[in-house]
Amino acid sequence: MTRSPGRSTPLREAPEPLEGPVVGTVTGGTVIWFVLFLVQLPFYGWFDDHGHLWWLWTCLAGGGLGLFGIWYVRRREAAIARSGAADGEGAEASGS
Repeated sequence: MTRSPGRSTPLREAPEPLEGPVVGTVTGGTVIWFVLFLVQLPFYGWFDDHGHLWWLWTCLAGGGLGLFGIWYVRRREAAIARSGAADGEGAEASGS
C-alpha cells in the first residue's frame, strides 16, 4: 500500500467490478418505474392539487431513462461477448 501526499490513510487497490445479470436488473428497474407511473396516473388531480405532480413525471423519466439503460447494457454485453470470442479465436490460432 502506498500513501498519497497529504493523506493520513493509505490508498487501497480498487476491488474487482461486480458482474451479474445486468440486463435483467436494468429491465426490472425500468418495469418498476413504468408501473409506478401507471399506478399514479389515475391520481393526477390529487398530485396536482397537493404540489406532488413531480412524483408522476419522475416515474416517467425513470422509465424513459431505463429504456436507454436497457439499450446500453445490451450493447455492452454484446461487445463483451464479441471481445471474448475474438480473444478465444486468437488463443486457438496461436495455440495450433
